[in-house]
Amino acid sequence: MKKAFVFVGTCLVTLLGLLTACTQSAGTSQEGGYKTMTVKKENRLLTNSYSAVVKGRQSVEIRPQVSGTIIDICVKEGAKVQKGQVLFVIDQVPYQAALQTAVANVKSAEAAVATARLTSDSKEELFKEKVVSDFDRQTARNSLLEAEASLAQAKAAETNARNDLSYTVVRSPVNGVAGMSSYRVGALVNSSITTPLLTVSDDEEIYVYFSLTENQILSLVRQYGSVEKALAGMPKVSLLLSDGTTYAHEGTVDAISGTIDTETGAISLRAVFPNPEGMLRNGSTATLVLPYTKNDVLVVPQEATFEIQDKVYVYKVNKEGKAESAQVTVFPLNNGQEYIVESGLQEGDVIVAEGAGLIQENTQILSAHTEE
Repeated sequence: MKKAFVFVGTCLVTLLGLLTACTQSAGTSQEGGYKTMTVKKENRLLTNSYSAVVKGRQSVEIRPQVSGTIIDICVKEGAKVQKGQVLFVIDQVPYQAALQTAVANVKSAEAAVATARLTSDSKEELFKEKVVSDFDRQTARNSLLEAEASLAQAKAAETNARNDLSYTVVRSPVNGVAGMSSYRVGALVNSSITTPLLTVSDDEEIYVYFSLTENQILSLVRQYGSVEKALAGMPKVSLLLSDGTTYAHEGTVDAISGTIDTETGAISLRAVFPNPEGMLRNGSTATLVLPYTKNDVLVVPQEATFEIQDKVYVYKVNKEGKAESAQVTVFPLNNGQEYIVESGLQEGDVIVAEGAGLIQENTQILSAHTEE
């Protein structure tokens, strides 16, 4: 009996030892494996978001062209206004008086011209009859010229007086929406005021300004051949509003700045959006979403790459199953999870799919899973 118990106990110990050994062997194989993938061509729609500033198509600061006291405000703040609509009226009394004086001066100058002309004609006749000297004749001619010059000055002064009177009625130069005004009836204003009477913003179309890096612009120009072709080929863009909703209308990128911001190294672009509902307002902020469609391109996950001195690398698996680093050129735009590879890889190459930054050159790769 004792021998039987000893035999059974020995068998149990041996069996437990074998199970433990098997478990440890399987764990070591799993830990040593690396996930790989076969590179293949795919289609991708990329979207990049950029902080943007919203501007009206035309934003005009309304300032008076004459000085005086505001006697009437004819527009409500925030209201839509039409081109030529009266916004403010400045006290007209002094300008009406100035115009009346100018008109009177014109009439006086016209009378002076008529008198000088009669005198000049008379002197001409008397000179022909040798009654007066040539000096008298020339003096009469000069007096006529002087009177005509005075008349021209009087007419110019009348024109200025009429213009000044018309400037007392301040009108909107564009269609748009009136902003806020800090001026009220009774305020004294002049043409040199620092704060405008009002700002009228033409919001029928909205300009949205955003920036790309110089490298991104260069990539676009290389892709399309020229700036003009790049603008024509760029896709429709969308706008994410400050409340997180997407604006209902798509826009078109229509301008790329010809200069680079020396402080940021960025280049400004402009997108135009329709604004039929008046939802977008001058001065607001938003996020512009720029999509890119790339067809038949090689796509790798970003976790399959690592960077050295701003250069991107992947680990290719060679015929011996070892890791071999390869530099790749990636498309400047990405979705935050993948890179589009422009050079450095070929379709069918096998690469380490994740954790590339944790392995070394010539590491023996044991694939735990292969993506087709």
